[in-house]
Amino acid sequence: MHIIFCADPLAPRAVDTAYTDEAQAAMDSGLEYDLISYEQLVHEHDAAAAVRRVPAAAASSELALYRGWMLRPSEYHELYDALLARELLLINNPAAYRTCHYLPESYPLISDATPASAWLPLDACGDLDAIMRLLTPFGDQPVIVKDYVKSRKHEWFEACYIPSAADRQAVGRVVTRFLELQGDDISEGLVFRAYVAFQPIGAHPQSGMPLTREHRLFFLDGTLLADAPY
Repeated sequence: MHIIFCADPLAPRAVDTAYTDEAQAAMDSGLEYDLISYEQLVHEHDAAAAVRRVPAAAASSELALYRGWMLRPSEYHELYDALLARELLLINNPAAYRTCHYLPESYPLISDATPASAWLPLDACGDLDAIMRLLTPFGDQPVIVKDYVKSRKHEWFEACYIPSAADRQAVGRVVTRFLELQGDDISEGLVFRAYVAFQPIGAHPQSGMPLTREHRLFFLDGTLLADAPY
């Protein structure tokens, strides 16, 4: 098993500083790791150059795991193919990556364990009438808005939280600001999710975003691997 980390953009033979501890943990566990250039993959659209420091695997289709910065599904697909050409097989194929990356793709699999959600594609995001019809099942309960991948949670009251899904003016204001702030970085369309009030513990010191008692759990085949406070 190989771990694929992003290289430090200023020192391409070193691990990106955000992943230094994980690289050390991989070595301590007897795992090999290789480095790719995130910048060449994402900004230069050159997957072959991005993986040029990755040696070809000795065995055919040796398993690998990407541990790096978020990629669009198309970028992950390019990375997958470039590594496969070097006999390294990422354990998550492009279809699996897309399923987990875009909430509307994974929602049918997790709908019983996640807040109620509804979405519409990018070409309909400017149609407030369509948005209000989409929000009808939420009644007057609060919702948050995000794209298929990310929210603007640090602009909580400005571009994320909508106190009532039935308040047309609030919906229009928050959605418009969200679209403005996301700009060209928006992923696929809009997602609205029922707001769940967790136990409050304060507010973010810079953005004012409400902070709650929240944990992220990671499972493999039904077994809990990690429980980390978020």
